[in-house]
Amino acid sequence: MTHKVLIVDDEPNIVVSLEFLMQREGYQVLVATDGPQALDLIQRERPQLVLLDVMMPGKSGFEVCQAVRADESLTGVKIVLLTAKGRDTDVAKGMALGADAYVTKPFSTKDLAAKVRELLGAPPA
Repeated sequence: MTHKVLIVDDEPNIVVSLEFLMQREGYQVLVATDGPQALDLIQRERPQLVLLDVMMPGKSGFEVCQAVRADESLTGVKIVLLTAKGRDTDVAKGMALGADAYVTKPFSTKDLAAKVRELLGAPPA
């Protein structure tokens, strides 16, 4: 079974590079460009992992993370907050809201791919 990974970012260049990286890793990739679209896709498609930007139109990544964690039917969804907001208070807030990991931009694609593999367990078949 191929894992589904949802990329949520309003920056087209980041979406393109993350999409390429996740497809190269063997994941099925979904894309959302704002918070409301992300919540809709998460509820409809049930991705195993979400790469979630914090600063977005509609709803912030923090709000999306909080909404996903409040929905008991989505407990298995892993969330990686991916953001330029790297202050300790931002990291603490993201983790307190239920993120599984917090990665600051700019990030190493190699490190991010390793983090995704770690959170999803065995590599997809």
